[in-house]
Amino acid sequence: MNALPNPTAPAPCVVEADHRHVWHPFTQMQEYESLPPIVIASGCGGWLTDTEGRTYLDGNASIWTNVHGHNDPDLNAALVEQLGRVAHSTLLGLTHTPGVELAAELASLASRGLNRVFFTDNGSGAVEVALKQSFQFWQLAGRAEKSGVIGMAGGYHGDTFGTMAVGDSGFFHERFRPWCFATDHFPAPDAHDAGASLAALGALLSAKAGQTACLILEPSVQGAAGMRLQPPGFVRAVADLCRAHDVHLILDEVFVAFGRLGPMLVCVDEGVCPDFLCLAKGLTGGYLPLAATLVRDEIYDEFLGTYESRRAFFHGHTFTGNPLAAVVALANIRKLRPLIESRVLDKRIREFGRLLNDAFGGHPHVKALRHRGFTAALDLVPAAGGGAEYPVALRAALQVCLCAREHGLLLRPLGDSLLLVPPLCLDESELGELVARTRRAIDETLPFIS
Repeated sequence: MNALPNPTAPAPCVVEADHRHVWHPFTQMQEYESLPPIVIASGCGGWLTDTEGRTYLDGNASIWTNVHGHNDPDLNAALVEQLGRVAHSTLLGLTHTPGVELAAELASLASRGLNRVFFTDNGSGAVEVALKQSFQFWQLAGRAEKSGVIGMAGGYHGDTFGTMAVGDSGFFHERFRPWCFATDHFPAPDAHDAGASLAALGALLSAKAGQTACLILEPSVQGAAGMRLQPPGFVRAVADLCRAHDVHLILDEVFVAFGRLGPMLVCVDEGVCPDFLCLAKGLTGGYLPLAATLVRDEIYDEFLGTYESRRAFFHGHTFTGNPLAAVVALANIRKLRPLIESRVLDKRIREFGRLLNDAFGGHPHVKALRHRGFTAALDLVPAAGGGAEYPVALRAALQVCLCAREHGLLLRPLGDSLLLVPPLCLDESELGELVARTRRAIDETLPFIS
């Protein structure tokens, strides 16, 4: 895509105001303010254009959310049509057609039995809802002693206190541990062998199931852990163990759903029906904040009673089920379904894998390559073998990302790994550009730093 001059490029005061007032997420601001600024002005398909007219391939799908591309005409039309009706109306004691239709659509996509949908604004909120509903269910069922949570090593479920407590994200959250409730964790599986992981989980459940409310898991791929892969059948085996020990299973598909790994939902592809299913990110195609927690009917039924019984779930968000977000989510799903069913997405995924293997298999500065669906991770090293790592202060992966910008590519580092998470709309030619520009940035950066 060719860059076009932008006559509305902002004055330098925009960058000055950004540095003066905006606190960016997951960002060391001292470092950020020392780097050349990029101010995004517009987008089209898998590309973003800044206020200087430079165009970039969006290599991280605007933090793993974008599905059909920026400025998609079908999603735009759904939003414009809804704007002519109402932008927001609460679900607190009222309802509206977009929210109802989306809830029904999600229930139809999910495993049988997940018929109740609780809307929130983001992935952390969806997980918090699942945790609270699990805790309250066991209280209402007369088993308040079931209050513990089991997570998996390396798990990331968000940055609110409940999600930090059940996660295992190392230095991201370690300073907040004194304020988090205690949880148990079992080891993650190897990409090809889940035996030791499942044995450890089985032992943990045998010892603590009577005091455990739920287990939470990112199925198939742990994104923030560096695209750590699970072998086929692992999620089903975990589900079977949870069911055998009467422990709720929460599947956090915030990252992996809506075609990111190929299928619409991983749990359906794995033949698993969790007790709670958490969705966000790709739900609205990268347009608006919206999340959903899908719940089994029998769990919902335990909350029913008179008002004075205090069985209701007292939780909510101001913009829960926002109509604009709901209609764009419906348009996203309806556009995504034929892309999956026609196997066009599968073809793109295979091509993405081939390109990655051709470019980085045996590369001297790539210690490991992990790929599944439209996700990939490249672990960077000074040279292959020997176990050497870059000094943390060198920020090797960030240097590669800065070089990639010069080649019209936006990527995000994770430690000394590069995560490639493109929009699902990229065709084979654009995927080739993504991989080639990444390779160019690595080759122009890593041989010259130490």
